[in-house]
Amino acid sequence: MKRKIILHAAELFLKRGFKTVTMEDIAKNTGVSKKTLYKYFENKELLVSESIEIIHTSLNDKFNSVLRKNYNAIEENFQIQKIFKQMFSASSSCIVNELKSCYSEVYTGIIEKEMYEFQKIFRQNIDKGIKQGLYKCDLTYEYCKFFYSTLVFNLDKNNTSQTVIDKLEIQAMEYHIRAIATAKGVLELEKQLKYLKKEASRNNLLF
Repeated sequence: MKRKIILHAAELFLKRGFKTVTMEDIAKNTGVSKKTLYKYFENKELLVSESIEIIHTSLNDKFNSVLRKNYNAIEENFQIQKIFKQMFSASSSCIVNELKSCYSEVYTGIIEKEMYEFQKIFRQNIDKGIKQGLYKCDLTYEYCKFFYSTLVFNLDKNNTSQTVIDKLEIQAMEYHIRAIATAKGVLELEKQLKYLKKEASRNNLLF
């Protein structure tokens, strides 16, 4: 029952935000009484914390499923980007801001975990790309991480549409890959961009 409540709460929080959703909303959506809900969670902050943990675990499971597949380093980047696009909607930045302002300790904890996972995946991707001859062999990991994270984390996601955000994130990734790619890597990047354009065209999306 506890896991069922957390899963329903996580879904509601992602759709409607942490501030808007009430304990009563969660009880109603889960099909339990408020008394039952408070039996497992004495306050909303505890439920927010466990819901965030579920979201974090789900995201990392998806990332790990990509890492286990036989993608080359550049294709892997595009597959991970696709996961982000599937999991987060246009309202995601507003929801994150709500979490930050209303539940700052929960926010700080999850950001630390996500940054750790980001750095681990990023380092593995750099190592893989060098071994595959797709990335230059004289790269400095810390510089690569700094430049790419500066690009991605400074996109203005609060004042633009999700379509534009998606395009900017792809452009940031393309900029990053072009900066570190060998001639072989550039060819692979062009191939992945071509696939992406075809997919966008099939779905009537801008690219």
